[in-house]
Amino acid sequence: MKWDKRDIPQDMVKNLAAKYGCDNLTASILARRGITGGEDIQYFLEDDPRYLRNPFGLPGMEDAVDRILAAKEEGEKVMVFGDRDVDGVTGTALLAGYLTKLGMDVTWRIPVGDEPYGLSLAAVEEFAAAYGTLIITVDCGISNMAEIARANDLGVDVIITDHHNPQDEVPAALCIVNPKLEGSQYSFRDLCGCGVAFKLVSALRFASKSELYGQQICLLNTRPVNDAWIIEIAKIRNLAVVKSLSETVIPGMVRIGDTRLPAFLEGQQIFTWDGPLQQQVLTRIFGKGVEIAMLDIAPEIAKEVPQTAGKSLLRLKEISRIARYAAEELTELDVFLNLFTSFVRKREKIFTADDTADLQLAALGTIADIMPLKDENRIIVRAGLEALKANPRPGISDILFKLGLAGRRFDTKDISWQLCPAINAAGRMGKPETAVKLFLETDPIQRDKLAAEILSMNDERKKLGEDIWSIVEPQAYKNLPDYVEKLAFAYGENIIRGVTGIMATRLVKQFKVPALVISCGTDTVTGSLRSVKGYDLRAILTQCADLFLDWGGHDYAAGFSMEKTNWDELIRRLKNAAANIELAADDGTDTVTIDAELPPAYLTPDIFKTIDRFEPYGAENEPLIFLTRNVKVKEISFMGKTDVKHVKLLLDTGKHKWPAVYWQAADKVKKDFDLEDSVDLVFNMSRNWFNGTETPQLIVTDLKRTGNNEE
Repeated sequence: MKWDKRDIPQDMVKNLAAKYGCDNLTASILARRGITGGEDIQYFLEDDPRYLRNPFGLPGMEDAVDRILAAKEEGEKVMVFGDRDVDGVTGTALLAGYLTKLGMDVTWRIPVGDEPYGLSLAAVEEFAAAYGTLIITVDCGISNMAEIARANDLGVDVIITDHHNPQDEVPAALCIVNPKLEGSQYSFRDLCGCGVAFKLVSALRFASKSELYGQQICLLNTRPVNDAWIIEIAKIRNLAVVKSLSETVIPGMVRIGDTRLPAFLEGQQIFTWDGPLQQQVLTRIFGKGVEIAMLDIAPEIAKEVPQTAGKSLLRLKEISRIARYAAEELTELDVFLNLFTSFVRKREKIFTADDTADLQLAALGTIADIMPLKDENRIIVRAGLEALKANPRPGISDILFKLGLAGRRFDTKDISWQLCPAINAAGRMGKPETAVKLFLETDPIQRDKLAAEILSMNDERKKLGEDIWSIVEPQAYKNLPDYVEKLAFAYGENIIRGVTGIMATRLVKQFKVPALVISCGTDTVTGSLRSVKGYDLRAILTQCADLFLDWGGHDYAAGFSMEKTNWDELIRRLKNAAANIELAADDGTDTVTIDAELPPAYLTPDIFKTIDRFEPYGAENEPLIFLTRNVKVKEISFMGKTDVKHVKLLLDTGKHKWPAVYWQAADKVKKDFDLEDSVDLVFNMSRNWFNGTETPQLIVTDLKRTGNNEE
């Protein structure tokens, strides 16, 4: 195994540490991982939900909020329609639960049994027949052209909230809230479906609490530059900048009517910082006959944010925490905007315990859908997991208790390996409604029964998965040559649709190529695709799109349904597509990328402060890998009941002795290392929970005798 520790300039490390207020080890890890931009670093160093992006930045958000509030006002019947997986189930529960609390007439529905993915014609028609007038999709809808056209024909409005890749044509919905929509100005595209639902609920909460909802406000500030003054104005709506203006004016040289100011400010409510000073400057620029009606908001902000009292925007910029992360130096107007946003959120209590409880669901959806753990997903998951530990919401708490996770520390690995598969089992076994009911149920006795039912389905799913794997794996081996060793493919009537995604994922791990697993029904087939890093599945799907009844997904995970009559043509096209698959070259050498080298003396329990800072770990943020040299092997023992494969070690770093686990290394004892050897090792760190006791341990990736290491 090759050990790769990228060299980084020490000046870069020192500059990052100084600028962002972190220690040198954290700065070196950030630099080595290529995380050097202020906005990216912000999401590693900050936990406060105020750093979450404004939901009104998402396309279609204000239209969606207006329509939902109109439905509430008119007492309309609303249906939330979600997907059957963890992301869809959590998003459905989140949105339906909130709308119910608003007092709306809400029903919810998700595909059950063998119903196809996404909004169905049956669901639309049955809802319309029951005098329903508004459907809101969650984690689906972006590919449901025919179904939404039918809803329009029946006089039912549809709001799509989704995060899957849009096709060239999108449905004619009332509005679409999707960060991946073409033309979207939202700065982060990788929210999960429940994350988008969380954003919608956040926007609804703002609209229901704040008189500022839907109102345009101008923030105005002046600042000197040489012999002139710059007049800067930000026009904001729902705390998001919708338009801005900057005029550079030399005092006495131009009339206000000859500038763009009157047209920009006409009919607007104008806030400023230090009103007397601003009016004095404007008088100096345009003369005594000009007065702009402005409200000095600084005293009001000081009531909510006392540290701002009596300070200029220039001074506040110097001490602003947000300013340190800006890609470009903030102007005084930028500081004003940040202060105004914080003021409104504090005054109107925009983020409450209800939001924190909702983040628990959004965190589960983000982890289960393997969304990149960067940008605001880090805060969603981090805050969600902290809330799960402190006060898990009903439904989740019941499953945590039955899984033995309640009352102990857990991380994204525990959630993705234990909690999410249990919730997902309901959908895999054709009963996803059980999970939604669990999250919405108010009776503790009923919740306990539902949680027990879900765990029973999870046990059944595990057994079924192994049975089907024994069919899928050999078939994929057999089919590989037909697809030039670039596509693992299995299909059959005995492969149930609920496990096709799991099977495809296992095939990817087994063969290191994209994989397709198809469940064959009587008249239709349903397929799940999974991919390797670097290959976008849309290259396959678009070549077969005209054969599908429905299709969609992400770059690396997708699915489709198709009439069986198109089977032969599908196979022909898949073989052509496979021939054109281009995968990254593999030189056969395993390489481990090292985040930092720790001298033995630095390997103390305090290292967990750094490890915890980089949590949550997952997609695009793998656990930290460390290198330590010249460590003594003090104890060796073997693990395994019948087939001994793994090794337990006790490693002496001088001041501390560390328990370690080295998987698949039993045959390396005596050959590559032995008792009392000095070794260099590459490892990550974890906390092992056993019988109510938490023990820190090293997980060894590779180990070599000191002096035998060739990097």
